[in-house]
Amino acid sequence: MNELGVAIIGCGAIFPLHAKAISAIEGVNPITIVDIDADKATRAGIEYACHATDDYREILNDDRIDVVHLCTPHYLHAEMAVDLLRAGKHVLTEKPIAVDLPSAMRMLEAAEQSTGQLGVAFQNRYNDASIYIKKTIDSGALGKLLCMKGVVTWHRNESYYKDSNWRGRWSTEGGGVLINQTIHTLDLLQWYGGEITSVKGSITTDVLDGVIEVEDTAHACIDFTNNVRGLFYGTNTYLENSPVELEIVFEEGTLNLRRDYLYLWKDGKESLVCEPIFSPTEGKSYWGTGHKRLIEDFYDHIISGRKFWLGGTEGIKALELVKRIYSSSQRNK
Repeated sequence: MNELGVAIIGCGAIFPLHAKAISAIEGVNPITIVDIDADKATRAGIEYACHATDDYREILNDDRIDVVHLCTPHYLHAEMAVDLLRAGKHVLTEKPIAVDLPSAMRMLEAAEQSTGQLGVAFQNRYNDASIYIKKTIDSGALGKLLCMKGVVTWHRNESYYKDSNWRGRWSTEGGGVLINQTIHTLDLLQWYGGEITSVKGSITTDVLDGVIEVEDTAHACIDFTNNVRGLFYGTNTYLENSPVELEIVFEEGTLNLRRDYLYLWKDGKESLVCEPIFSPTEGKSYWGTGHKRLIEDFYDHIISGRKFWLGGTEGIKALELVKRIYSSSQRNK
């Protein structure tokens, strides 16, 4: 297969993870970097020996570009993805897939009609611990899955929102801690639990009231069709970015994720079953280290002509759960 040409749109915090991963894949050639801040795009273009522009529409008709990574603010995902898919480009977008469900559905429809593929970056599914948990559920090795809980206690201060004026707004971010920081944990819970029957949740703004118009704290009780119950708590009001905590309870044992180490409690004994792989080149430790794996897998599917498994249909599930929690909180039912 000929070399794949790549463009990256958006030079924010997540940009280096994508750029470094792309640069390490054989047969993949970064060509263009886009950012609305022309100076920022130029600096990134120099670093990665790429053309730089402040207008993503330049790449729509550029036949050299086969794949586009969307590292842009949430509210831009849908418009850009639809344009790019209609132009026949493969698109890998950062989470969330979009700020609302109608926008996400437009992306899915564009992908169905395109020769390009749509992928969504839920990279925590590629963590070793996540894979171990999923295989344990699917195999029945510990008996029936009974219940789960996920806890995310991170820190985002006032300057985090003031430095990026799209954050903290319903219209541009689509929400707060739920749709931005904790959506990865919610995605894992729904991936493990399957089809959801009901959600009861609430959102509050405990610390950042007056700074943001969205929530900084949320909790939810999630019931699944297989009688599994999931409990969730997430906040940006802690003073530390603590590792995500997960507990997965089965008939014959319990898996606990603590500080990214996965432990099995069975027959009165606890054993370590999965250790994390830390990489200083893959961003912040509490993000997980799955980005590189996900990006490599996305390109492997493109090169081999296979449909990427974490496409729009999978990517929209976490957004649906987030919106259910918002709706439940608003209606108190």
